[in-house]
Amino acid sequence: MEEYDDIINLPHHVSRSHPQMPMMARAAQFAPFSALTGYDAVIHETARLTDRQVELEEYDNERLNRKFAELMKAIGEHPRITVSYFQPDKCKAGGSYTTASGAVKKIDTYERMLWMDDDTVIPIANITDIQF
Repeated sequence: MEEYDDIINLPHHVSRSHPQMPMMARAAQFAPFSALTGYDAVIHETARLTDRQVELEEYDNERLNRKFAELMKAIGEHPRITVSYFQPDKCKAGGSYTTASGAVKKIDTYERMLWMDDDTVIPIANITDIQF
C-alpha cells in the first residue's frame, strides 16, 4: 500500500457554507510579496545620481557678468536667449545642469531671479552661461 492510496480517489470537497473563491483571487495568493513596502523606491532614490554645483572661475564670472549686462540693456526687447544653469535637486544634495531657451520676460535684481516667457524662474546665482 502506497502512502496516499486511501485518499487519492476521493471526490474533491466542496463547502456548503463558504462560496468557492474566484480564480483571480486564488491567483493573487501566489503573487509576489513585498515585506518592506516602499523599500524599492528608497533604493532607487539612493542610487539616483546628482551632480555637484561647481563654482565658476574668476574669468568665467567676468564673462558672465558682461553677458548679463548686455541682457539688462536689451531687456525691453525681450531677447531670446539660451541659459545654462544648475537646478538643485528637491530630494537630496546636489542637482543637475539644465538648459532653457526662450524670451526673457523679466529680470528681478532684488530677488536675483530671471523669468522666461514660459514662466521658468532661474536663480541668477545658478546661471553658468547665457547665449543670445
